[in-house]
Amino acid sequence: MQVYYDRDADLKHLRGKHVAVLGYGSQGHAHANNLKDSGIEVAVGLKKGSGSWPKAEKAGLKVMETAEAARWGDIVMVLLPDELQGEAYEKEIRPGLKDGNYLAFGHGFNIHFKKVVPAKGVNVFMVAPKGPGHLVRSEFEKGRGVPCLLAIQQDPTGDTKQVGLAYASALGGARAAVIETTFKDETETDLFGEQSVLCGGLTALIQAGYETLVEAGYPPEMAYFECVHEVKLIVDLIYEGGLTNMRYSISNTAEYGDLTRGKRVIGPEVRQAMKNLLKDIQSGKFAEEWITECRCGMPHFTELRKEAANHPLEKVGEQLRSMMPWLAQNRLVDKSRN
Repeated sequence: MQVYYDRDADLKHLRGKHVAVLGYGSQGHAHANNLKDSGIEVAVGLKKGSGSWPKAEKAGLKVMETAEAARWGDIVMVLLPDELQGEAYEKEIRPGLKDGNYLAFGHGFNIHFKKVVPAKGVNVFMVAPKGPGHLVRSEFEKGRGVPCLLAIQQDPTGDTKQVGLAYASALGGARAAVIETTFKDETETDLFGEQSVLCGGLTALIQAGYETLVEAGYPPEMAYFECVHEVKLIVDLIYEGGLTNMRYSISNTAEYGDLTRGKRVIGPEVRQAMKNLLKDIQSGKFAEEWITECRCGMPHFTELRKEAANHPLEKVGEQLRSMMPWLAQNRLVDKSRN
């Protein structure tokens, strides 16, 4: 595994180049603002009338329509939602690309599954921060950085790796580490992590724990604190020093329960389910399912999102969080800005 740091990167590879960041969501706002603060000439590409347009302008960024930004940029970073990239590439991005330009991505989905197929004369790289954009921005502002993955798909000019490293450094990623990988490995591991552990697995576990306690007659507030609120406390300890660090910090009773009961919850059937999820990702089955859902107007996704938002633990959590006003201070997610 090749790992790089700021000492291995040189921002001269970005100097004199126009960097177009397409999209101003969680990742887009972080990339654009971090690049600007690193002294790089950057513009944001958005649809006309986008609600993000005034937010980007308020941050002091140049904003233009997507197609214009793609023509303007020597480096075009595509941070649009995965499901929109294929159509946007054909209609708005590809016509503005020239041989020798750099087409970049924050996630390998569309390149790996061939929803976007760039011309051979275009350099293609990926810089994927290993954290949400709100964290990429907040860590940069603190003088720190979120580790990034770097992958090179096409390199006709021979300097794409240097440009990618410079881009990662300008994001703040090289303050932590930039790990070299491939579009395939980043895409498949990222989707697996999201589905089985970080999002799908974790949220399902939280809901199941909450529901088990409430159905057994315990107060919803108690269930929320035990199965939702305290997750952050445990994750922070793991983030800081791994599982051993977390176990050092909890009681012997909690550690014994962890080591003897955890595998009853996450048993062989869960491991088999994870293997099945990974097979669907590797084969492209999940990608096709997701793209088809989007082309149909996202009916199933919309219903699932609505159902999840109306789960009782969300209502209980809203009430309990209102009793802890300090949680709203210095929020990572501020919808008025990003």
